[in-house]
Amino acid sequence: MKKFFAEFKAFALKGNVLDLSVAVIIGAAFQAIINSVVKDLINPLLSLILKADFSGLFIPLQKTVDVANEAGEMVPVSTDTMTLAELEAAGAGVFKYGAFINAVINFVIMALVIFLLVKGINKLTNLGKKEEEPAAPTTKKCPFCMSEVDINATRCAHCTSQLEVPEIEEKKSASPNEKKGVFSGFRKNK
Repeated sequence: MKKFFAEFKAFALKGNVLDLSVAVIIGAAFQAIINSVVKDLINPLLSLILKADFSGLFIPLQKTVDVANEAGEMVPVSTDTMTLAELEAAGAGVFKYGAFINAVINFVIMALVIFLLVKGINKLTNLGKKEEEPAAPTTKKCPFCMSEVDINATRCAHCTSQLEVPEIEEKKSASPNEKKGVFSGFRKNK
């Protein structure tokens, strides 16, 4: 049991898990802000343009509902004339597609805001970084069989054709004889 708690502690205190938990908490708080933006700012503008309020859009799933009248008797009432609040109070089934439209708008706005936030953070993190130079090629194509061969190869491993020898840079510490092309690798016998 002690080993189990030690493993759990190691897992829970990893940097990734802590970062993720902070992100979830901030995301939940941020969701309230986005909901307010959609409900209080965007929906009124959309209802001005489209002449409709999405939150009040619904379809009753029953034709009539039993409602108590002034005498306390249950009387069937047509759901066509009832509001959403009255239908919910009467316990009628209601298909609230306006609330779904609001949820879709919330999601699109949340995704847009998160995209812009991540894009901005990535731009800030890459601000001071220099672009890496591309790595020098390690292979070349054989001009005869078009297969890939090592950059320093003098013959193609596939078709055995003679290849151009790449120019090798001279060593800075080379002796004068080596620079002239004179081989001085043998020791003299005494």
